[in-house]
Amino acid sequence: MTDLLVLGGSGRTGGHVLAQATARGHRVRALVRDPSAVQAPAGVELIQGTPADLDDIRAAAKGTEAVISVLNNARASDNPWAKPVSPPMFMTDAARNTLTVMDEQGIRRIVLASTQGAGDDWARLNPLARALVTLSNIKASFADHTGVDQVVRPSGVDWTLARAVALTDKPASGPLRAAEAGRVRPGPRVNRADLARFLLDAVEKDTWIRAAPLVWNARG
Repeated sequence: MTDLLVLGGSGRTGGHVLAQATARGHRVRALVRDPSAVQAPAGVELIQGTPADLDDIRAAAKGTEAVISVLNNARASDNPWAKPVSPPMFMTDAARNTLTVMDEQGIRRIVLASTQGAGDDWARLNPLARALVTLSNIKASFADHTGVDQVVRPSGVDWTLARAVALTDKPASGPLRAAEAGRVRPGPRVNRADLARFLLDAVEKDTWIRAAPLVWNARG
């Protein structure tokens, strides 16, 4: 059993993290803007606040042993051209604040949901995918994920950056796979529930420490 702090627990992937973490017997605390709007499983402690505020993270992290971040740089819809609604570099600023608090409170482990194409993986995206990102409002999210990558990598904590391929709420098309970028060709999608499982497994098993694996569902 681990005392977990979850950031982004009100989101579509975050909901799976909260549900699975409590089902596994972890004590879970989630920092959310509006606790009344979050349908959290019984046993989840909802703390009102934002990871953009250092003091909010300090209060939420107190007594926890590991952090799972499923924050996102959100748009008004899933449409690639939809207007961004998160502050610029929201995830990067949150990651920097979280690492500061982890250092203050002696928390060693953090697992973050990232994306294929972040950081040094950008060059591995096919040209059509890079063009879509560059021309659409997806670029704000990619820039933010890359900022998180740049903040987390030089830190002294035990970090994992789970670079998910395209996220889907549809049933998984096959078993979950993970590999270092460039080792294999990943599948095109990963189910959000399976990504949540990967994040929790990484915490529980201390796997993928100081690594940024791609995560996907293999074709059935």
